[in-house]
Amino acid sequence: MKKIIILLAIIFPVIAYAGNDAQEFTVEGIKVILKPSPKEVITAKLFVRGGTSNYSKEQEGIESFALQLAMSGGTTTMDKLQFANESEKIGAGIGAGSGMDFGSFDLVCVKMFWDKSWNLFADAIVNPAFAADEYEIIKEQLISGAKQNEADPDAHLRLISLQGAFAGKNYAKSPNGTSASLPNITLDQIKAYYKKTVGKQRIFLVVVGNVTKEDLTAKIKASLSKLPAGTPALVEPKNSLKTPSVLQEDRKMATNYVRGMMDAPKVNTPEGVAMAVAMDIVRDRMFIELRTKRSLTYAPGAGYASQLAGSPYSTLYVSSVDPKKSIEVMVEEVDKIRTDGFSEKELKDKKLSFLTDYYMGLETTESIAGQIGTSEVQGNWRQMETFTQAVQNLTVEQINAAFKKYSNTIKWTYLGDNTLVKTEDFKQPKKASKAKKISTTKK
Repeated sequence: MKKIIILLAIIFPVIAYAGNDAQEFTVEGIKVILKPSPKEVITAKLFVRGGTSNYSKEQEGIESFALQLAMSGGTTTMDKLQFANESEKIGAGIGAGSGMDFGSFDLVCVKMFWDKSWNLFADAIVNPAFAADEYEIIKEQLISGAKQNEADPDAHLRLISLQGAFAGKNYAKSPNGTSASLPNITLDQIKAYYKKTVGKQRIFLVVVGNVTKEDLTAKIKASLSKLPAGTPALVEPKNSLKTPSVLQEDRKMATNYVRGMMDAPKVNTPEGVAMAVAMDIVRDRMFIELRTKRSLTYAPGAGYASQLAGSPYSTLYVSSVDPKKSIEVMVEEVDKIRTDGFSEKELKDKKLSFLTDYYMGLETTESIAGQIGTSEVQGNWRQMETFTQAVQNLTVEQINAAFKKYSNTIKWTYLGDNTLVKTEDFKQPKKASKAKKISTTKK
């Protein structure tokens, strides 16, 4: 315990998020959040709202494809090789990607080369070349990555669990694309998508580093202000996971993979903070029950998908040679918590480790910028200012109430040997309705 307190005392003064020195302003219709930092490393992230809501199921992966092509394929004034050479000379890290709720263009550079780095970064965003040869290269890389994910049990389990839980909704789409969708995405489609999506009404900029408001404003006016206005991103209502179900995919492997998804509250709410801490304690309990006591698995898991803005959820996870027994133990522990609740000691101990982990994840300007942007997509970046206090003020009654409210039903997904489990083995918390089998596939 003393080690944890000492670690907190060391970390907090150095990296703790001090919201009162951050500022929000608008430049030529673009929202900007600037967080000063004394560090000599500067991070700039241009966020694009919408994520999977920006494209159809048939075009899975098009946003990630478009953003990566823009940032690595050169510009209308500088070909790919020249752009890469100039970036390398000054050590500027430039990239892009897309997830469930947003995409982002990313820049990490040193203060000494901030001006040059920004010029490269902004040029790639405003004037992407979209060269045909680079399009083909990235396309093959993305298809290869998609195939690897489909072959990887954990990545594939997560994908099919989302497809089952959010069938017909945006979270059922794969942000990185699939081996079926990516080959059909044309260069013309990417150009049209980029023009439609990367506009002022969907973007906002987060900068963390030793930068002034005046300098940043001048840079935006000279570059990003040239982007079109565009249209706002679609906002999908929260999809509650209240119907129990079972999805199985038969795959003969050395071990079997199980993922249970439960409903969860919105992140930027008191219930959301309570659920995040509660699921951290659940993870500890699952480790004890599944690994330490029964040796059913090497790495059990539980968590709260707090990074999702639209429809967060909680998870239970295990990979085991005995999936039936593992599921039984997990549900027994859920029932035990629902009946007896967490203890005061569990909460007291967890607050310290939870906040330590949180702040250790904010050690760099890049991680701070990422958290600010994620919080903004979730509702308001200023929620970071009160997060620590919200955790410290949590009561055991609050985490017990949140867990009990959102753990009524479980949507199970199974990837493994179907002969080892039956539908009725995928148990539900007590008083929950019986789960229905929604799909059984073989691979």
